[in-house]
Amino acid sequence: MNAIQPSRPPLQPIPRRRVAPRPKRHLRQRSYQVMALETTVKIGVNVVISVAAVTALVKLLPYHWSRQAKLQEINTELRQVEARVNTLKVEFSRNFDPRQAKSIMQEQGYRFDPNQRPIMLIKPKALEVEQAESSP
Repeated sequence: MNAIQPSRPPLQPIPRRRVAPRPKRHLRQRSYQVMALETTVKIGVNVVISVAAVTALVKLLPYHWSRQAKLQEINTELRQVEARVNTLKVEFSRNFDPRQAKSIMQEQGYRFDPNQRPIMLIKPKALEVEQAESSP
């Protein structure tokens, strides 16, 4: 710390070259023109892309709507077919149920169980005519 330090030579200014001053105003004006041109080009490209996107959407929307209508129609048909399949499944399981065989035979044929009395429905007018004919 207390050591002797080498002495430095005195600093001499470095001679600068004299350059002719350029007009800075012209450079600024030029850079503004370049920036304006660049911004205009960017806006133009963005407008072209936007117009292309809007045109594509205008062409695709009717197609999308028709597909949605078709999909809704198919879903409606699917629900109807599912309901029919469910009823057929129930009927199928009922037809092959041995406990229901007797009642199914009675529904599909005209034979009745001998222990069962047949019930015949008569219209009221026919009943009145019958009673009038049977009474002397």
